[in-house]
Amino acid sequence: MSGQRALEEEGLYITDIPSQLSARIPAEQRGPGLGRDAVRLLVSQGSERVSLHAFRELPGLLRAGDVLVVNTSATLAAAVDARLGGEDLVVHFSTRGDDTRWAVELRAPAGGGTTRPRAGGPAGAVLELPGGHRLTLEEPLAAGADRLWWARPSPAPDGVPALLRAYGRPIRYAYTERDQPISAYQTVFAVPAAGGAGSAEMPSAGRPFTAELVARLVSRGVQFAPLVLHTGVASQEAHEPPYPERYEVSAATAGLVNAARASGGRVIAVGTTAVRALESAADARGRVRPAAGWTDLVVTPERGVRVVDGLLTGLHEPGASHLLMLEAVAGRAAVRLGYAEALARLCLWHEFGDVHLLLKDENRDHMHCDSNAQ
Repeated sequence: MSGQRALEEEGLYITDIPSQLSARIPAEQRGPGLGRDAVRLLVSQGSERVSLHAFRELPGLLRAGDVLVVNTSATLAAAVDARLGGEDLVVHFSTRGDDTRWAVELRAPAGGGTTRPRAGGPAGAVLELPGGHRLTLEEPLAAGADRLWWARPSPAPDGVPALLRAYGRPIRYAYTERDQPISAYQTVFAVPAAGGAGSAEMPSAGRPFTAELVARLVSRGVQFAPLVLHTGVASQEAHEPPYPERYEVSAATAGLVNAARASGGRVIAVGTTAVRALESAADARGRVRPAAGWTDLVVTPERGVRVVDGLLTGLHEPGASHLLMLEAVAGRAAVRLGYAEALARLCLWHEFGDVHLLLKDENRDHMHCDSNAQ
């Protein structure tokens, strides 16, 4: 049985998220004097230990010599209104290809600033965008799927970043209460990229960090290692495997991670995007090398992880393929226990919600994955 089929057939973890557990607004808007770090932190270590903390307690839960690997991709204002004939649509710009085309998702307006799914296509259709821009749909991104399509912008292929800056807004889903400014979707680690590249959706595991908390972590001896992975739209929440995404791991970050592993420090990824990039840059023995390009890596329990000792992430939808990555890091029993506790303690889901730190059980032998080399 494949890992994804196991998730679907066994009803793993949860079957639905109670509506009251959806985080509808950012933490700093829930009351006076609150900051981004006013969320809760669930900590799972091994199959029998799980505890709940304030996120501000993170420095006391890590050790000198640990390395937090963070994604510095900035979030784009990736949603733009469009028209196709007489039909009103919203275009979600997902990923820029190497040939100046963009992978896009078409959505139907659902009122109140939210959208609902709409099949892509047809091929050859021309969408009218604000400011005289147009988008010609060419072909589905993947054979047999019609949600994401390759589309060619005009008149200027390099004009999409300017279009998004002028007319775009952050991608928003129905569980949120209202529109938020793009600043609400940027993490403290975000660095604008040359040419306007960025993520269609926020690398949200990094959102609760503040400059003050980063300073406290550094003063404790925790190091930060930056990398980039530009995320597309949330395909994993639709029971689809992740699509290829552009990433870059620098020589400096590779050196930091390798040095930490050699000296007994733990490598903790902030977000599933950081896991995907870091594991894509690692060889079969777990040594990280500088790397850049596209990754289509899907981290599963069968493949395992070669570098990562822990993962800080949000709480994921039922059936999301990201749950397989959590299992690869901490084991199925630990993830089951963590999600049961998340429900019992009324933790909040989604990008403005609470976060989950999963650590490998240090009393258990590390899984060696040489036989599962890519």
